[in-house]
Amino acid sequence: MHDSVIALGSNIGDSLTILEAAVKTLHKIPGITGSMKSSWYQTKAIGPPQPDYLNGCISLRADIEPFKLLEILLQIENQFGRERKQRWGARTLDLDLLLYDDLILHTPTLQIPHPRMTQRAFVLVPLAEIVPHWIEPISGRTIKELLDDVDCSDVCLLTSN
Repeated sequence: MHDSVIALGSNIGDSLTILEAAVKTLHKIPGITGSMKSSWYQTKAIGPPQPDYLNGCISLRADIEPFKLLEILLQIENQFGRERKQRWGARTLDLDLLLYDDLILHTPTLQIPHPRMTQRAFVLVPLAEIVPHWIEPISGRTIKELLDDVDCSDVCLLTSN
Protein backbone atom coordinates (compact mmCIF):
# COMPACT_ATOMS: atom_id res chain seq x y z
CA MET A 1 0.00 0.00 0.00
CA HIS A 2 1.18 3.51 -0.83
CA ASP A 3 0.29 6.94 0.52
CA SER A 4 -0.32 9.67 -2.01
CA VAL A 5 -1.84 13.12 -2.14
CA ILE A 6 -3.91 14.56 -4.98
CA ALA A 7 -4.72 18.25 -5.49
CA LEU A 8 -8.12 19.03 -6.98
CA GLY A 9 -9.21 22.24 -8.65
CA SER A 10 -12.05 23.58 -10.78
CA ASN A 11 -13.16 26.98 -12.10
CA ILE A 12 -15.60 26.11 -14.92
CA GLY A 13 -19.15 24.92 -14.32
CA ASP A 14 -20.55 23.98 -10.92
CA SER A 15 -17.09 23.56 -9.40
CA LEU A 16 -18.21 22.37 -5.96
CA THR A 17 -20.40 19.63 -7.47
CA ILE A 18 -17.63 18.63 -9.88
CA LEU A 19 -15.02 18.41 -7.10
CA GLU A 20 -17.27 16.39 -4.79
CA ALA A 21 -18.15 14.03 -7.66
CA ALA A 22 -14.45 13.63 -8.52
CA VAL A 23 -13.72 12.62 -4.91
CA LYS A 24 -16.54 10.05 -5.05
CA THR A 25 -15.15 8.75 -8.35
CA LEU A 26 -11.70 8.34 -6.78
CA HIS A 27 -13.23 6.36 -3.90
CA LYS A 28 -14.70 3.87 -6.40
CA ILE A 29 -11.32 3.02 -7.94
CA PRO A 30 -10.23 -0.55 -7.14
CA GLY A 31 -7.13 -0.52 -4.94
CA ILE A 32 -7.98 2.65 -3.03
CA THR A 33 -8.76 1.76 0.57
CA GLY A 34 -8.74 5.02 2.46
CA SER A 35 -8.67 8.73 2.12
CA MET A 36 -8.89 12.04 3.91
CA LYS A 37 -10.30 15.17 2.22
CA SER A 38 -9.50 18.78 3.00
CA SER A 39 -12.00 21.59 3.06
CA TRP A 40 -12.59 23.45 -0.18
CA TYR A 41 -10.95 26.84 -0.70
CA GLN A 42 -11.70 29.66 -3.11
CA THR A 43 -8.47 30.89 -4.67
CA LYS A 44 -7.29 33.41 -7.24
CA ALA A 45 -6.36 31.90 -10.59
CA ILE A 46 -2.77 31.81 -11.81
CA GLY A 47 -2.24 32.43 -15.51
CA PRO A 48 -4.51 34.12 -18.04
CA PRO A 49 -7.59 36.05 -16.82
CA GLN A 50 -10.21 33.59 -15.63
CA PRO A 51 -12.66 32.92 -12.78
CA ASP A 52 -11.47 32.06 -9.27
CA TYR A 53 -10.86 28.39 -8.49
CA LEU A 54 -12.13 26.02 -5.89
CA ASN A 55 -9.23 23.93 -4.64
CA GLY A 56 -8.67 21.15 -2.16
CA CYS A 57 -6.60 18.04 -1.54
CA ILE A 58 -7.26 14.41 -0.82
CA SER A 59 -4.86 11.89 0.65
CA LEU A 60 -5.19 8.31 -0.55
CA ARG A 61 -4.01 4.94 0.68
CA ALA A 62 -3.81 2.84 -2.44
CA ASP A 63 -2.26 -0.20 -4.06
CA ILE A 64 -1.68 1.64 -7.35
CA GLU A 65 1.72 2.52 -8.83
CA PRO A 66 2.34 6.21 -9.68
CA PHE A 67 2.09 5.98 -13.48
CA LYS A 68 -1.16 4.02 -13.25
CA LEU A 69 -2.48 6.53 -10.71
CA LEU A 70 -1.62 9.37 -13.11
CA GLU A 71 -3.46 7.55 -15.91
CA ILE A 72 -6.52 7.19 -13.67
CA LEU A 73 -6.42 10.90 -12.77
CA LEU A 74 -6.25 11.90 -16.44
CA GLN A 75 -9.20 9.62 -17.24
CA ILE A 76 -11.25 11.22 -14.45
CA GLU A 77 -10.38 14.71 -15.72
CA ASN A 78 -11.58 13.69 -19.19
CA GLN A 79 -14.75 12.19 -17.72
CA PHE A 80 -15.55 15.61 -16.25
CA GLY A 81 -14.94 17.45 -19.53
CA ARG A 82 -11.35 18.65 -19.06
CA GLU A 83 -9.98 20.28 -22.20
CA ARG A 84 -6.31 21.21 -22.49
CA LYS A 85 -6.45 24.34 -24.66
CA GLN A 86 -4.15 26.75 -22.84
CA ARG A 87 -1.40 26.32 -20.23
CA TRP A 88 -2.81 27.32 -16.84
CA GLY A 89 -6.16 28.04 -18.48
CA ALA A 90 -9.60 27.58 -16.97
CA ARG A 91 -10.76 24.00 -16.47
CA THR A 92 -13.67 21.92 -15.28
CA LEU A 93 -11.37 19.66 -13.28
CA ASP A 94 -7.68 19.54 -12.53
CA LEU A 95 -6.20 16.57 -10.65
CA ASP A 96 -2.50 16.69 -9.78
CA LEU A 97 -0.51 13.91 -8.15
CA LEU A 98 1.48 15.89 -5.57
CA LEU A 99 3.20 13.29 -3.40
CA TYR A 100 3.61 9.53 -3.47
CA ASP A 101 5.22 8.05 -0.35
CA ASP A 102 8.67 9.69 -0.22
CA LEU A 103 9.28 9.11 -3.93
CA ILE A 104 11.29 11.58 -6.00
CA LEU A 105 10.60 11.00 -9.69
CA HIS A 106 11.41 13.12 -12.75
CA THR A 107 10.20 11.83 -16.11
CA PRO A 108 8.77 13.63 -19.15
CA THR A 109 5.23 12.62 -18.13
CA LEU A 110 5.34 12.64 -14.33
CA GLN A 111 7.22 14.57 -11.67
CA ILE A 112 6.85 13.69 -8.00
CA PRO A 113 6.74 15.75 -5.85
CA HIS A 114 4.75 18.08 -8.06
CA PRO A 115 7.34 20.65 -9.22
CA ARG A 116 5.50 23.82 -8.13
CA MET A 117 3.57 22.64 -5.09
CA THR A 118 5.95 24.23 -2.57
CA GLN A 119 5.31 27.70 -4.01
CA ARG A 120 1.51 27.53 -4.21
CA ALA A 121 -0.66 28.50 -1.27
CA PHE A 122 -3.73 27.04 -3.01
CA VAL A 123 -2.03 23.64 -2.74
CA LEU A 124 -0.28 24.00 0.61
CA VAL A 125 -3.24 25.36 2.61
CA PRO A 126 -5.53 22.36 2.00
CA LEU A 127 -2.56 20.00 2.10
CA ALA A 128 -1.52 21.27 5.55
CA GLU A 129 -5.08 20.70 6.73
CA ILE A 130 -4.89 16.95 6.07
CA VAL A 131 -1.16 16.03 6.16
CA PRO A 132 0.72 18.83 7.98
CA HIS A 133 3.57 16.56 9.07
CA TRP A 134 4.21 14.89 5.70
CA ILE A 135 7.81 15.58 4.74
CA GLU A 136 8.25 16.88 1.22
CA PRO A 137 11.18 14.71 0.09
CA ILE A 138 13.18 17.28 -1.89
CA SER A 139 13.27 20.03 0.73
CA GLY A 140 13.11 17.71 3.73
CA ARG A 141 10.56 20.08 5.28
CA THR A 142 7.04 19.36 6.50
CA ILE A 143 4.03 20.68 4.62
CA LYS A 144 3.31 22.95 7.61
CA GLU A 145 6.82 24.42 7.41
CA LEU A 146 6.47 24.99 3.65
CA LEU A 147 3.14 26.73 4.22
CA ASP A 148 4.83 29.26 6.51
CA ASP A 149 6.87 30.49 3.50
CA VAL A 150 3.99 31.38 1.14
CA ASP A 151 1.50 34.24 0.96
CA CYS A 152 -1.94 32.79 1.74
CA SER A 153 -3.92 36.02 1.32
CA ASP A 154 -5.66 34.79 -1.87
CA VAL A 155 -6.85 31.52 -0.30
CA CYS A 156 -10.25 31.70 1.44
CA LEU A 157 -12.10 28.86 3.12
CA LEU A 158 -15.33 28.14 1.25
CA THR A 159 -18.12 28.78 3.73
CA SER A 160 -20.34 25.98 2.37
CA ASN A 161 -17.83 23.25 3.38
